[in-house]
Amino acid sequence: MSTNEKLRVDKYLWSIRVFKTRSQASDACDGGKVKLNGATVKAAKSVNVGDKFEIRTPARKWLIEVTGLLANRAAYSEAIKYYIDNTPEEDKLAPAFTPSVFQTGKRQSKIGRPTKKDRRSIDGFMEPEEEEA
Repeated sequence: MSTNEKLRVDKYLWSIRVFKTRSQASDACDGGKVKLNGATVKAAKSVNVGDKFEIRTPARKWLIEVTGLLANRAAYSEAIKYYIDNTPEEDKLAPAFTPSVFQTGKRQSKIGRPTKKDRRSIDGFMEPEEEEA
């Protein structure tokens, strides 16, 4: 990419594979999850070499420094050449927050109320057998 071309923040973050889709990158910018040199940034802002990003994704937190501009999405092995990852190790390895009790409103399979098959076997077990004379 030549030096006079401009590259949007959302397109850059998508191309270096921080986000899976460009719309996710744009939504993160709009939601205040992306900071450029300490200030929240809109998706259309231009990226320059030397900029420092602080990004919060659902999976992890990123602290990156731009070393080159990549306009189109490339393989991960190529994409990592365009930034320096300054993220502390504890933020790289920290799993996303998972609540201790996960309640979706639906019961888990095979737990709770018996199925029709279970009910039939219970009924058969509970009924006294007919004695033949």
